[in-house]
Amino acid sequence: MKPTVLLGSAQIPDTKTELKLYTHDGEFSIKIPGRGELMNTRVHGSEKALADLACERMGATKQPRVLVGGLGMGFTLAAALAAAGPDAEVVVAELVPEVVTWNRELMGAASGHPLTDPRANVYVGDVADLIRAESGAFDAILLDVDNGPEAMIRRENDWLYTIPGLEAARRALRPQGVLAVWSAGPDQMFKARMKHAGFKVEEQIVRPHRKGKGARHYIWLGSQSERKPRG
Repeated sequence: MKPTVLLGSAQIPDTKTELKLYTHDGEFSIKIPGRGELMNTRVHGSEKALADLACERMGATKQPRVLVGGLGMGFTLAAALAAAGPDAEVVVAELVPEVVTWNRELMGAASGHPLTDPRANVYVGDVADLIRAESGAFDAILLDVDNGPEAMIRRENDWLYTIPGLEAARRALRPQGVLAVWSAGPDQMFKARMKHAGFKVEEQIVRPHRKGKGARHYIWLGSQSERKPRG
């Protein structure tokens, strides 16, 4: 039996939580001690679907600008680059610097080395900072942060899924822009918050495996509605 090898460790900012990168038989996984596997390179269908569904729905533009919250193992970034077109700019925000290094130096081949694409720009920091700072800047915002609306790892991530956070995301979008949010499970209250923040909401249930097997993951797609957010 081939051994599982620890390749690196990283501390998540503002927490006591540690990420550990492992490899086994040519595949990679990121785990949290005591909580199990967070992601792996074997199963990534729902991460790809997050980008595909959002890019299908964003307004037509020759030079789309897309924001990806969470680099992870690079599959959402790779799918966004593939779907957004040759003149797109895709900004990916990753809070943990080591995750960027792991993608560049260790596991990037699994997702096709998206960080080497000249259309990809990396922001090492909190995606919430970019959402707060930019107005009318993005054609799509894709959020795969923490575990979804019920943040399990970092308390600061909760803001992204509150009504003020969703309203800020709406302001950061261009008029025909779309917000896409990934979650490990259902959340009817979050759907209600998206509507309250001024989005028309569409829910998609996706499977992580290509053959439609495995857990059910949820993606909510928010498009602009006539209602304006507060403030």
